[in-house]
Amino acid sequence: MTDPISPLRMAASGMRAQTERLRHTAENIANADTPGYRRKMVTFEEAVRFGRPTGEVAAGRMRLDQTVLPRIHDPAHPMADPDGYYDGSNVDLVIELADSREAGRSYEANLRMFEQTRQMGASLLDLLRR
Repeated sequence: MTDPISPLRMAASGMRAQTERLRHTAENIANADTPGYRRKMVTFEEAVRFGRPTGEVAAGRMRLDQTVLPRIHDPAHPMADPDGYYDGSNVDLVIELADSREAGRSYEANLRMFEQTRQMGASLLDLLRR
């Protein structure tokens, strides 16, 4: 880690990845009552540039939660089948709120690392000017 910009890139990549996670969590919360909606999940992976790992993190491919959708009995629902059932959403609001809180805290941790690195760089430049 001889590159002084590298820690800033790492913190910025962490913030970008957590932003992506928060976006999917917000979509899940917004569609919690949408019939047939499957929860979106994001994984993280190490970024690779020119075939070499950079130490940065990147959001991986978005995956859909493949758990079985709950069957809801409501014969009056427009999407109900002849038996009166339709597929609900597999979004659990408690899990989504916990995920959003965790992503927010991870974002804040990366932001603190970014600020700390920036302050250290500014202090180093001040020392070199003297």
